Amino acid sequence: MRTILVVGGGYAGFYTAWRLEKKLRRGEAQIVLVDPRPYMTYQPFLPEVMAGSIEARHAAVSLRRHLKKTRILAGTVTAICHRHKTVTVRPSLGPDLELGYDIIVVTAGAVTRKLAIPGVAEQAIGMKHVEEAVAIRDRLLTAFDQAAVLEPGPLRRRLLTTTFVGGGFSGVEGFGELLSLATSLVKSYPQLDQSELQFHLVEAQGRILPEVTDVPGQWVVRSLEKRGAHVHLNSQVLSATDGHVVLSSGEEFDTELMVWTAGNAANPMVRSHTDLPIDPRGLLSVRADLRVGTKDEVIPDAWGAGDDAAVPDLASGIPGALTVPNAQHAVRQGKLLAKNIIAVLRGREPKNYVHHSLGSVATLGLGRGIFQYRRLVIKGLPAWLMHRGYHVLAVPTWERKIRVLSIWITAFFFGRDIVSLASVQHPRDAFLAEDLPARPADRSTSAKAG
Repeated sequence: MRTILVVGGGYAGFYTAWRLEKKLRRGEAQIVLVDPRPYMTYQPFLPEVMAGSIEARHAAVSLRRHLKKTRILAGTVTAICHRHKTVTVRPSLGPDLELGYDIIVVTAGAVTRKLAIPGVAEQAIGMKHVEEAVAIRDRLLTAFDQAAVLEPGPLRRRLLTTTFVGGGFSGVEGFGELLSLATSLVKSYPQLDQSELQFHLVEAQGRILPEVTDVPGQWVVRSLEKRGAHVHLNSQVLSATDGHVVLSSGEEFDTELMVWTAGNAANPMVRSHTDLPIDPRGLLSVRADLRVGTKDEVIPDAWGAGDDAAVPDLASGIPGALTVPNAQHAVRQGKLLAKNIIAVLRGREPKNYVHHSLGSVATLGLGRGIFQYRRLVIKGLPAWLMHRGYHVLAVPTWERKIRVLSIWITAFFFGRDIVSLASVQHPRDAFLAEDLPARPADRSTSAKAG
């Protein structure tokens, strides 16, 4: 029996395996999926996980629960040798494994684009995984608790300062949601004042939200600034050592929380550890029918989709255009990829991937959003409701849809939960404590007045 090996359990990988399970005949092929995490992250929900509007586990779709006919291996594929049809898998424990396959599906996804900026590696948190969203939320809530017992000054100002780097969709959505949470939190802390909140959004380009046109993007900037945010366009972070942020514009400030959303980079395994063809950017070279190869050559038994693949965008009308790395494409590519694999197994021709955009929709905080489809632009509450409606329908499985919807309904009547569980990151501290809690390192020496 053939083995179909799926590398990565994100959108494209999950939907490929899910559809293959439904369409494969008994004994036609077996599916193996390799991913270091036991779940697929529904990334459009991460901003709301940060804001406490969605429970963290509800933004994660269990692979084992929903892929019941697929063999799930917890590990990371570190190398692909298609010539011998083997992959090297590094599990979290134990030695590396070598697995054979007949057909490979490369959906490893992209990684966060990092820059060699002093202090960023030590200070910043990404926003690709549920764990990161939870950590961001807990860090903000803990900072409020700490600031409320301090007198006004540099350390308190630092604790109430949050910085997002990157003005794409994920950055703007996360920024807007966390700003919404912070604004509502002030009501629960009479010691703090709204004017003490400092939220900075740093974008290297002259505009944010490249998926929408200029005018709606400018409206988003004005909307955020009316809510007290500082939007730094045409600015880059030069340094973030010890939380002291220096911008190329000359501005400087201390920040307690830095969230890094400055785009994607090619997956290092795909870029450097495979004999499959890649393009100059380090992405997997993929044809319009999602087979690996070029327009003139097909690599047999190799398929690719998602953020790690350079998939031609036949709907754009621009020669050489590629599909943008977002969930809308990855989900649909995964579904078509499964159909095409089955078609080839049964002697039929695969179909090309063509998808016309349904528009762009973003949440900007509770009750705020923006939607654009061609020249149609919708702002405010209607766009926010469209965002929630679309994503509750798009998240896979009815079980997750019902859980998310129930949390939204509960939050509508009782508000968002504002309890920080940052202590779960150090669960043994309470067990080991024998006396009064140790005083944390004095950060006032590193906090600079400004």
